Amino acid sequence: MRYKILIVDDEEMMTELLSDYLSDEGYETYIANSAAQALNLLPKNPDIIILDINMLGMDGLELCKNIRAHIFCPILFVTARITEQDKINGLEYGGDDYITKPFSLKELSARIAAHLRRDERSHRQAAVLTSGELLVNLSQHCIFYRDKEIEMSKKEFDIVEFLLINAGQVFDRERIYERIWGYDAEGSADVIKEHIRKIRVKLYEATGQNYIETVWGVGYKWNR
Repeated sequence: MRYKILIVDDEEMMTELLSDYLSDEGYETYIANSAAQALNLLPKNPDIIILDINMLGMDGLELCKNIRAHIFCPILFVTARITEQDKINGLEYGGDDYITKPFSLKELSARIAAHLRRDERSHRQAAVLTSGELLVNLSQHCIFYRDKEIEMSKKEFDIVEFLLINAGQVFDRERIYERIWGYDAEGSADVIKEHIRKIRVKLYEATGQNYIETVWGVGYKWNR
């Protein structure tokens, strides 16, 4: 089994260096040069995340805070910030370890191996879907935008899950109704229209974005 490592740093040279080195060490690596790219890679279910703090837009601390409740793998901060308060912030935001730049690649590899050996959280990973900064935790049946939960009914959540898993595909009301309510359900697919409306309102109020597109005369699809 090859452990999977997600490397997040806005310096491309750094991510390429770490990726090459850790790949040679036998790990499967994924590279993200922004928080947005990192969120898109979370469904890969990394076994450990190497995370820089200083990044444009959402920094590493904010990213860690937003995903910590949904991602159980160790998070190792690698950063140029060296004050004691920086280290405290990293740990308080959910990091498991902290190593400052410049650092030894051998030391980094040793710390990664140590976390993977002793950490059992990787055996109970949450199934997570992401769409930009929207995070859908399938294990806990909840939806978050950044660190705030968006309340959904069970049917609303099921519709979001179905459309997001099949992002880009168009489904008519009948297909969605059959998928969520079951083929033997007694009722009308017209309820889908109202459920979609409520989902859109909740998502837009929380994020300012429209995720579900109406394809007139055909149905609905999820836009990433």
